Amino acid sequence: MLKVYDYNGSGLSSRASANLAEKTVWFDLINPTQDEDDSVEKLLGISVPTRAEMREIEASNRFYHEGSACYMTAYLVHDVGNGVPEGATATFILTGNKLVTVRYEELVSFQHLISRALKGDATATSGPSILIGLLESIVECKADLIEKMQDETDKLAQGVFNKERRSGENVLDTLLKGVGRQGDCVARIQESATSIDRVLSFFEAEVKDRKLDQRLLNRIATVRRDNTSLSDHLRSLSERVSFLLNATLGMITTEQNQIIKLFSVMAVMMMPPTLVASIYGMNFRYMPELEWPMGYPMALLLMALAAVIPFVYFKRKGWL
Repeated sequence: MLKVYDYNGSGLSSRASANLAEKTVWFDLINPTQDEDDSVEKLLGISVPTRAEMREIEASNRFYHEGSACYMTAYLVHDVGNGVPEGATATFILTGNKLVTVRYEELVSFQHLISRALKGDATATSGPSILIGLLESIVECKADLIEKMQDETDKLAQGVFNKERRSGENVLDTLLKGVGRQGDCVARIQESATSIDRVLSFFEAEVKDRKLDQRLLNRIATVRRDNTSLSDHLRSLSERVSFLLNATLGMITTEQNQIIKLFSVMAVMMMPPTLVASIYGMNFRYMPELEWPMGYPMALLLMALAAVIPFVYFKRKGWL
């Protein structure tokens, strides 16, 4: 899908036709077809990267110049509504005063900027101003996601250290999966933060080379500070998730040790009764107790005492 946005003096106006107008400032390619790629390439004289090319991780394939066009590819997170953000890549192409974005997922950050720009609430006079607006929106959405993850981490911590959790409840495995999921989310967002920082650095150099409005540099500096601050929060959150992971694994190990300890104590308790039963199970011809009417009850009593005495001893020692 191709969406074209023109600057109307106060904000953006959208149209579906791929014609190049004087006030056109943004071409937004969303999961584009080959025909849509070809039309944009023909209109602007640029090369639109394919999905496979956008997945390249080398810096030379993500940040480069081709003719007069500047290419920047960022790793972003999306699908936050499901609680598990997924990775996506978006390419920003600055050519002259126009911006081309290529993405294969619907991203909330893009929708936020578009909604504001269509109402005239966002500064969207040119391609560079739209790009910095998108980066601001991306960082804002990332901040909201981090806040949600902090709340989720608090809930996991309460579950891990809940003293009222009954021992019979098998919840530690669920908590372990939750902590692991949080760790994966933090790693994805950290990767996105690093990618955004690289985009900002490359974009800042481009603004300086083109000698664009100084206000763009000020906004870039503000977004970079916000992104750095979020990275600090992510490091703290990552350390907390690692602590919860270690605590959960430790509790699982403790419960397993308790089970093994119980079986070991029960085995020791059964050894004396087994010894008594073995003695009276021997097939010797002359055993005085065999002719004694109280021999059988005596053997049962000895076995019971042999089991109770170790139990009382272990109980006093606190091993049970």
